[in-house]
Amino acid sequence: MDEAILAAARDLLVDGGYAGMTMDAVAARAGIGKAAIYRRYATKQEMVFAAAVHGADLAPPPDTGSLLGDLTALVQEVVDHLTRPAAAAAVLGLLADIGASEGLAARFHEVFVTREQAGIAALLDRAVARGELTVAPDVGMVHALVAGPVFATLYLQRRDSRDLAGWLGRVVAGAVAGVAGKAERGGSHEQ
Repeated sequence: MDEAILAAARDLLVDGGYAGMTMDAVAARAGIGKAAIYRRYATKQEMVFAAAVHGADLAPPPDTGSLLGDLTALVQEVVDHLTRPAAAAAVLGLLADIGASEGLAARFHEVFVTREQAGIAALLDRAVARGELTVAPDVGMVHALVAGPVFATLYLQRRDSRDLAGWLGRVVAGAVAGVAGKAERGGSHEQ
């Protein structure tokens, strides 16, 4: 039933966009009652993100054996998620809804952002264990360094994402190594 809900949501997003998609339409397309959807997803936005981008059960980023490789693979995963047709149809409207509601933003952070950041924390911890970093930098900032440029490239600049993972992986790896080196030398974290 979970996949039927998500497939119905993806189909409706691609067919008609985010603004016009309703829980009733998803229930009808999936052949279930609306209550079955609400037992799994607290809001339309939560269901849409799970269908279009990624679910709450997010696998950790792959371990490629190096910080650069791990970050490049992570960026590629983000690009892959955000270039799906359903994501392209949903992301801007979804973010507008989340930005307009503190409660929805908090729920989104709890369900999705914390899991994304847990994966990044594991990636950084691996780099520390391998000796590539002496200290893990702020996970939230690394999350922003990965997600922000991908979002800007795809949705604001509307540029092709080819080679983005390789380029951005190098940029983020350099920034992370620089911040970790500064922390080791006793530098402060400035915001």
